[in-house]
Amino acid sequence: MPLESEIAAHFAMARPRVLAALTRRFSDIDLAEEAYQEACLRALERWRRDGLPRDPTGWLLLTGRNATIDRVRRDKRIVFQDVMPEQEEDPGDVEADLADEIDLSELRDDVLRLMFMCCHPDLSLQDQLALALKVIGGFSVEKIARAFVVRPKAMEQRITRAKKKASSLATQLDTPSLQERAARLDAVSTMIYLLFNEGYSASGGDIHIHTELCEEAIRLARLLIALFPSQPEVMGLLSLCLLQHSRRRARIDGKGGLVPLEQQDRSLWSRVEISEGKVLLEKALLRGRPGSYQIQAAIAAVHCAAAGADDTDWQEIERLYAALEQVHPTPVVSLNRAVALAKVRGAAAGLEHLSSLSDALSNYLYFHTTRAALLDEGGETREAIRSYKRALELGPTGQEYEHIREKIALCGQKQKNTDAM
Repeated sequence: MPLESEIAAHFAMARPRVLAALTRRFSDIDLAEEAYQEACLRALERWRRDGLPRDPTGWLLLTGRNATIDRVRRDKRIVFQDVMPEQEEDPGDVEADLADEIDLSELRDDVLRLMFMCCHPDLSLQDQLALALKVIGGFSVEKIARAFVVRPKAMEQRITRAKKKASSLATQLDTPSLQERAARLDAVSTMIYLLFNEGYSASGGDIHIHTELCEEAIRLARLLIALFPSQPEVMGLLSLCLLQHSRRRARIDGKGGLVPLEQQDRSLWSRVEISEGKVLLEKALLRGRPGSYQIQAAIAAVHCAAAGADDTDWQEIERLYAALEQVHPTPVVSLNRAVALAKVRGAAAGLEHLSSLSDALSNYLYFHTTRAALLDEGGETREAIRSYKRALELGPTGQEYEHIREKIALCGQKQKNTDAM
């Protein structure tokens, strides 16, 4: 991997932990974000020159912390509770000490603490999610606004208000009670789910899969289970993440291209993660309260159980999506059910189900790629090309862009052959 890409990957991986630790230290989300940005700027200069440090996360945390202490001392804006160092430490000199600190359990829980802080009941659910995506996920305001279907300016104002509210509550959340955490469990679970989804299928950029974000989400889901060991939906969430993540090595080919599920080499799937995911799912379902995450995990488990693409039990998957539509009725769930319907009853059935979603998902990339694939399967290649081209206008990742271009080329060739007959 080129150094620039490696540095970008480390920034994405370190952000949740470093932001959470800095927020705990300064009790100020804005200050923590400024500290992280300062650390990244210094890292770009240092790492390009000297190479990556042994512990990039520790390096960023220490550099951001010290730079901010130094700056705040000059500004005299904050009186710290502990003793500040007399002078800025050299990150390279103390990296080993910080590497040990990073592994302490207190620090590992910082991200979860920040998530619970973002999920304060005084904030609306949308504000909670928007704040978490901005602060923990590091997503741009434009990207979050697109996800919530609002104007970027409105989203920026929403996030600013939520930050002020959350910061004013930060000191109260050092030791949140079990009751407080339980009340915010659904929202925190949603954040972990969104964090995993961004790693599993990035909403933009050159890299489609961010393994480090998936692993961070899995780590947080494990911590959540430690806090709520009897919650079936938390088990379902971790099961879902593990089952989806188990396929990561088969999703990209040797040239960096995306490999569709039906073409993946299933010997590359992680059987250890699949086994753990299945055990968690079975344990959750025994509670008799199937929710959205458990049903999604069950769908993933059906895929993982198939020895080959032709062995997939699509009838069971379609049945599960129908159940998911009842529990969690969203246009995206209906879109996925359309794919299952097409597998069971043919492309026409899938397209018919999609037709009711065209308004709700008119700006959703995967609506157009799904529609294009079904049109192509039904022999309507001209219309399929138009749908693929529409998808290209909706910000695919670099790897998705190439994949869609290949599909357009294949449809174009099919159309030429048809015209020549």
